[in-house]
Amino acid sequence: MSYIDAFAVAVPTENKALYIEHAKLAGDIFKEYGATKILEAWGDDVPEGEVTSFPMAVKAKENETVVFSIAFWPSKEVRDTAWKKVMEDPRMQENENPMPFDGKPLIYGGFVPMLEL
Repeated sequence: MSYIDAFAVAVPTENKALYIEHAKLAGDIFKEYGATKILEAWGDDVPEGEVTSFPMAVKAKENETVVFSIAFWPSKEVRDTAWKKVMEDPRMQENENPMPFDGKPLIYGGFVPMLEL
């Protein structure tokens, strides 16, 4: 059964081009280790909430845009095997592929798809 990793993070709006470069390299590495597809989405209509919202969840500042990313894997087993390799890959290190955002409020989780239409 397929598996997905989802990420949400606030990126300084002025760093959009840098984020795209960062995401391309990271995405290529994920795919090299078995991901079947990477989706990167730049926030366009992401409202502020009163109780919860994407901007609140990632502590987005006024000059930041929420980015939502998904990595698709053929199975959780492939993802679990790949994840350690991805994190140890020198190309993922800060000196090789610096994050153009503050990674502390990044939200991440692995999910088992339950419905696809």
